Amino acid sequence: MVDSRAIKRIDKYLYEIDASFRDDMRVPARLYTDPELLEHALGDASVDQLVNTATLPGVVKYVLAMPDIHQGYGFPIGGVVATQLPDGIISPGGVGYDINCGVRLLGTHISEEEVRPYLDELATAIYNHCPSGVGKGGEIKLKTGELDRVLEEGSRWAKSRGFATDEDLERTEVGGCLEGADAGAVSAKAKERGHDQVGTLGAGNHFIEVDVVRDIYDEEAAQRFGLFAGQIAVQIHCGSRGLGHQVCTDYVQRFQQAVQKYGIRLPDRELVCAPLNSPDGQAYLAAMKAAANYAFANRQVLAHHVRRAFEEALSGKVRNPYVFQVYDVGHNMAKIEQHEVDGERITVCVHRKGATRAFGPYHPDIPSAYRDVGQPVLVPGSMGTASWVLRGTEEAMRQTFGSTCHGAGRAMSRTQAKKKVWGGELREQLEGQGIRVRAGSMSGLAEEAPSAYKDVDRVVEVMHGSGIATKVARLVPIAIIKG
Repeated sequence: MVDSRAIKRIDKYLYEIDASFRDDMRVPARLYTDPELLEHALGDASVDQLVNTATLPGVVKYVLAMPDIHQGYGFPIGGVVATQLPDGIISPGGVGYDINCGVRLLGTHISEEEVRPYLDELATAIYNHCPSGVGKGGEIKLKTGELDRVLEEGSRWAKSRGFATDEDLERTEVGGCLEGADAGAVSAKAKERGHDQVGTLGAGNHFIEVDVVRDIYDEEAAQRFGLFAGQIAVQIHCGSRGLGHQVCTDYVQRFQQAVQKYGIRLPDRELVCAPLNSPDGQAYLAAMKAAANYAFANRQVLAHHVRRAFEEALSGKVRNPYVFQVYDVGHNMAKIEQHEVDGERITVCVHRKGATRAFGPYHPDIPSAYRDVGQPVLVPGSMGTASWVLRGTEEAMRQTFGSTCHGAGRAMSRTQAKKKVWGGELREQLEGQGIRVRAGSMSGLAEEAPSAYKDVDRVVEVMHGSGIATKVARLVPIAIIKG
């Protein structure tokens, strides 16, 4: 167990556990945090999990924890681990079960004052158009051939079906499609779970929110992103649904044998992995990319449904009900990227589990409209609290493999939350604050209570104060749609 004496403060918001802490550590473990958030992290196994990731073959520079770190499967949620190609490993636990869970931010030309009289109708229209809940299917039923296209084409498939515009794809991470995805690496069981879930929200911490842009912190970046104070915006937070969960399950099971085959010794069997250049490693990478593409397509179709809901609820009532895309970025992926390590440009596999990309200005992977200000970074808060739009920086490229936090981070488990919070009472509280709630389950609502999460403003302040991702705009919810 790691205790506070092993953790040295090296900057205001940066702490480190030296590689000498344990004989099997290959690199140090770094945490971006503050004293209060660090105390939270030490309350579960997440810091021990971070130290464990520092033992993995091929790991470079250091392993990282974002301020929203909490315990996960093998790797902590909020962890960033880079391994060098070709011999470094790739691990399903370093991506997570909800592959390419991510956030899409949509903007409008509508003000809060314009929409308030019609907020109930709008919330209901979104809830009706966007199926949500555990195992919930949608109106799109995909046969195997077309599902394979979704897995290999992602948002490009959505565009071919009329669910996306060219601008949508331009304003999505990697254009909404990871090259090298292989539908053949995805099991029949995973495909069966995913055949009717494109365009559905799911449950848990997934949501659609109608937000108001309450505060602007960086006028130039906000203007470039199409954001202004008092504006109505929409967040979509979801991932690859049952298909992605099954892909992770399949490869965790397969890699139990792979670690024996490749002679990899692990401090925790949940860290199962395979060398990137091995047939096992390449198979998982191709399957993970396919699941990620499914998630991109899922959020794209949901965005299409949101546009339909705005048109249905607000046409003729507001000046311009059109909904445009600001950006879409994932936070559960392993990406092959180039980064500088010890003065040398090398190719690495960056595992971002509960961490999101934060590329700095002029990176070629940033949409041309945003390239000189940096990548939009989307950080949703807990239900009923604020969310943030940040921008990536050169410091992120230098310090964190272009990565930052992905949200508030859980402070208690879902089981604990349900014991302490009654969903019906929470709904009344939110409605009393002027927030419309559309939810299929009161117990599901209780699991996501604000008290179950850390303070997102505090988490963001650590990233902003570190120069990793700087504040652009703060959003607050006026309608919440959940499964």
